[in-house]
Amino acid sequence: MEWLMYVSIAIVAVAFALLVFYLIKTLQSLKETMNNVSKTVEDLQGQVEGITNESTNLLHKTNALADDLQRKSDSLNSVFAAAQDLGVTFQNMNTSVKRVSDSVSRTADQRSEQVAKAVQWGNVALELWTRYKKQKETNV
Repeated sequence: MEWLMYVSIAIVAVAFALLVFYLIKTLQSLKETMNNVSKTVEDLQGQVEGITNESTNLLHKTNALADDLQRKSDSLNSVFAAAQDLGVTFQNMNTSVKRVSDSVSRTADQRSEQVAKAVQWGNVALELWTRYKKQKETNV
């Protein structure tokens, strides 16, 4: 019966050895996986730092561009204000020209009536002169 105990101890020892062997293999595989994960995390960290630097640079450029656009917009506002003032000036000038034109037109209408009357009187005078001459010729 003693031999059964030795066989049992041998089986337990072999089973323990196999367990330790496979446990070592698993731990080595786990170590390799952890090394790969560590390397991947380091690479990812480097990429994130690069992206962060590029994002910061892009943000600075965007802010500079926004400032430049603001300055240009402010200078354009003064141009548009000047154009608006020029438009008001032209509108005032057009109003003045229209008033002068209306005044000249009214004066011309009044004078044209006077000219028409003068022409009528001239025609009457010419007609009288012509009759006078005819009478004078017939009397002679």
